[in-house]
Amino acid sequence: MDASATHTGPPAGGEGPAPAALLAAFAAALADETRAAICMTLLEGRAWTAGELARVTSVAPSTVSGHLARLLEAGICVTERQGRHSYVRIADAETARLLDGLASHTVPDRDAAHAVPVVAAPDPLARARTCYDHFAGRLGMAVTDAMGRRGLLRTEGVFELTEAGRAWCAEAGIDLAGQGRRRLVSSCLDWTERRRHLGGLTAARLCARASQEGWVVRPADGGRALEVTGAGERALRDLLGLTPDAWS
Repeated sequence: MDASATHTGPPAGGEGPAPAALLAAFAAALADETRAAICMTLLEGRAWTAGELARVTSVAPSTVSGHLARLLEAGICVTERQGRHSYVRIADAETARLLDGLASHTVPDRDAAHAVPVVAAPDPLARARTCYDHFAGRLGMAVTDAMGRRGLLRTEGVFELTEAGRAWCAEAGIDLAGQGRRRLVSSCLDWTERRRHLGGLTAARLCARASQEGWVVRPADGGRALEVTGAGERALRDLLGLTPDAWS
C-alpha cells in the first residue's frame, strides 16, 4: 500500500472506507507496544532487518514478522531489498515526521535516537569505501547528505539530480556525458549506515574523478576501503563544505 493512502480520505465518488475508519485503522496499527518500539527504532533513519528488530524489541522473530506485516499494511513502513537481505524502514519523510511528533508529544524527554549499533564492520570500511564504483560508508552518506542540504539532490522518494546539481557537476568537473542506459542518479542502501547513499552515473563519475585527482587512495593492503588524502579534504570542503569529522 502506498504510504500516502493512510493519510487521505476515500476515493472520489464516495467509495472506500470513511475518513474516520482510515484514521482508526492507522491508529490501531500503532496501538501495540512492540509495534511502537519498532517505529521508535526506525525513527533513527536507518533500515533494519526483521531479525535485528526482533532482538532490539526482545520478541521472537515470528512475532516481529506479524507486527511488521501490520505496519507494512498500514503504509507506515516499507521493505527494501539489498543483495540477499530485506530491510525495513519508515515509508517516507511525512510518516516519519508524524511518528516523531507523536513520540515527542507522549515522551517529551525521549532521546533523539537509540544509537543502537547494528553492524560490526572494520572501521576503515565503515568510514570510507567503495560500493561497486561509488562512495559508501560514512563518506558516501556525508556526500549524499551534503548534496541534499545544498539543493543539488532530491532524496525524498526516488533520488533525483536537480538543475542546480547538474550545474554543480559541471563546475566540479564531473562529466555526465555518455549516460547510456544507466540512471543519472539512484539510491543504494548502505550496509553499515543503513541509509540510502547516492549511486548511479553521477556517483560513479564523482568517485572516478576523486581517484584520478588523488582525493582518495586505496590502503596498501588493497580492498574496498578508501583513505581521504589532504587534497581530498580540501576538495570536499570546497565542493560540499565537508570536514573530516563528517566521515571519520
